[in-house]
Amino acid sequence: MVYRSLGRTGVQVSPLCLGAMNFGGPTNEAESIAIIDAAIDGGINFIDTANVYNAGESERIVGEALKRNGKRDEIVLATKVHGVVGPGPNDRGVSRYHIIKAAEDSLRRLQTDHIDLYQIHRPVAEIPPDETLRALDDLVRSGKVRYIGCSTFPAWMVMEALATSAELRLARYISEQPPYNLLDRRIENELVPLCQKYGLAILPWSPLAGGILAGRYADGTYPQGSRADRNGAGSPFAQRITPKALEAAKRVAQLAAEQGLTSSQLALLWVKDQPGITSPIIGPRTLEQLKEHLGVLERTLDPAVAAALDTVVGPGNAVSDFHNSNPWMKARIT
Repeated sequence: MVYRSLGRTGVQVSPLCLGAMNFGGPTNEAESIAIIDAAIDGGINFIDTANVYNAGESERIVGEALKRNGKRDEIVLATKVHGVVGPGPNDRGVSRYHIIKAAEDSLRRLQTDHIDLYQIHRPVAEIPPDETLRALDDLVRSGKVRYIGCSTFPAWMVMEALATSAELRLARYISEQPPYNLLDRRIENELVPLCQKYGLAILPWSPLAGGILAGRYADGTYPQGSRADRNGAGSPFAQRITPKALEAAKRVAQLAAEQGLTSSQLALLWVKDQPGITSPIIGPRTLEQLKEHLGVLERTLDPAVAAALDTVVGPGNAVSDFHNSNPWMKARIT
């Protein structure tokens, strides 16, 4: 398998990253551990979680799995900080106060002495970037964190952070984790060129559009146990299931069948092979889903198929809003 550089670092990661958001709910611990083991056996050496996933259970399960299989030193382990983890006013955010405490808590749950990639889960405009970056820099200098990154930042805030790091000689972000799939290609307008120019890895979340591109909502209903079913009709995710998104998903299914692929595989393969992309984050809920994803790990997208997909949703455009959980994004797609 051809591994990819994690941004401008020398770290090599698999072209798919195992996302752990489902671990601890809806996927139970036993199956979560089985998925982790199977992913590693299949060639994945990159795992991403967050301290808010299932109230810390995801981190705990990932740590337990790596302890049991003895593969911690073979894995590039990423987690994130920002979300609400307690009732207090400082149990959230990206202040120095919260970041240092949250990092210690994550290290304990993960049963490790260092985090390979520590990411700011969402930006907070009210907190100066130097406060956040100084805290992260201290974690890097202490050896508790190897590299730092951000997630779902607007391009201008990524650039502001890079400039702040350069000015103050602090650790810099080496990656950005944005929403990206065939239904929402807006990061191609500014974020992708920025990351390519300054050497940031791009680690897309929701490459299957939360199951829309897997055909899970083809008839317009919410299957039992699906993300839309679990989150409810008024949730940000349910709002992404638009008529245009469902029509695009049907076209993807047709193209996938012509290539002997499932809809999920073609959608994932498209993201994996887009310019500037390092490692899309897959979030299998079951072993069967993982095996389906692994089927594209060493495949390459046919340029003719890529061109056909550009006619489904054009470069830089969107038919579904995967930034609708971000307060900084004002535009809404209906």
